[in-house]
Amino acid sequence: MDQFYIITNTKKDLSMEVTNSIKNYIESKEKTAILATDVQGLPKGTDCVLVIGGDGTLIRAARELHSYDVPILGINMGTLGYLAEAELHNIEETLDQVMFGETQVEKRMMLQGVLNGQIEEVALNDIVLTRWGALKVVHFRLYVNGKPLITYQADGLIISTPTGSTAYNLSAGGPIVEPTASLFVITPICSHALNTSSIVLSAEDEIALEVLPDREGNVQTVGLSFDGECNFEMKTGDSIIIKKSEAETELLKLSNDSFLDIMRRKMKGN
Repeated sequence: MDQFYIITNTKKDLSMEVTNSIKNYIESKEKTAILATDVQGLPKGTDCVLVIGGDGTLIRAARELHSYDVPILGINMGTLGYLAEAELHNIEETLDQVMFGETQVEKRMMLQGVLNGQIEEVALNDIVLTRWGALKVVHFRLYVNGKPLITYQADGLIISTPTGSTAYNLSAGGPIVEPTASLFVITPICSHALNTSSIVLSAEDEIALEVLPDREGNVQTVGLSFDGECNFEMKTGDSIIIKKSEAETELLKLSNDSFLDIMRRKMKGN
C-alpha cells in the first residue's frame, strides 16, 4: 500500500502529535500520507484509510466512506477499542505490516434504512428507535418481508449487525454474534411484556418497523438514530424499512487471532 488517508479524532489527539508522528513515519518509507480535513470524500488513489481515535471515530468514517471500496484500519486512542485494532505502543511495527502487505481484509455487513420512503441512511453497528421526551412506553409493530410478526411495548428497539452485536445490543441483553456473519439481530430495550428475547433474522429478509399510537390512541414520538448519529424524529404512522446494504465496511485485520480471542482480551474475560 502506497497512499494513506488519515482521519483523526482531534478530541483524542488534541495536539495532533500522534497523527503527525504517523504521517511522518509513513512518509519516511517513501509512501504518501494525506490528512483529512473532513470525511466527505476520499482522494483518488487512496489504498487505505487510517482512523486515529476510537471505535466511534471508525464507525463514523465507515458510514461516511461506505461508497468507497477501500479498507480501514482503526488506531485506538479510546478505551475499549474493539474495532480499532491497532495500538499505539507498537504503531511503527503495525504500519510496516500494513505498508508491505502483511494484512488481511475482513468484510463487515452494513444496514440500509429508508424512513417513510424518503430519507435513506446506512449504519455499521445499528439502527435504534427510542422513546422521545416523556418517559412513556412506545408501541412498535415489526414486519418481516411484508408480514406482521410481533408488536412491542418497550423503551425502544435495536436492529443490529453482527459487528454491532457487541455494542448497544449487548448492553440490552442481546446475543454476541461472530462479526463476519450476515444477519440481523432485533433486541427490545426494556420490554414491558414477556417478549423480551432477541430475534435473529436472515440478512436477506426485509424488516419494517411502524410506530403505533399509545394505549389511549394518542400520537407517539420516537427518536431514530443510525450508529448513534443522524438523529431523526418519527411519529405514529411513520415507518422505516431496513435491509442489508449493498455496501460493506472493509477492516484491516492485523493478526490471526480469532474473534473469540479478541473478545476475551478486549472484554477482560480471561
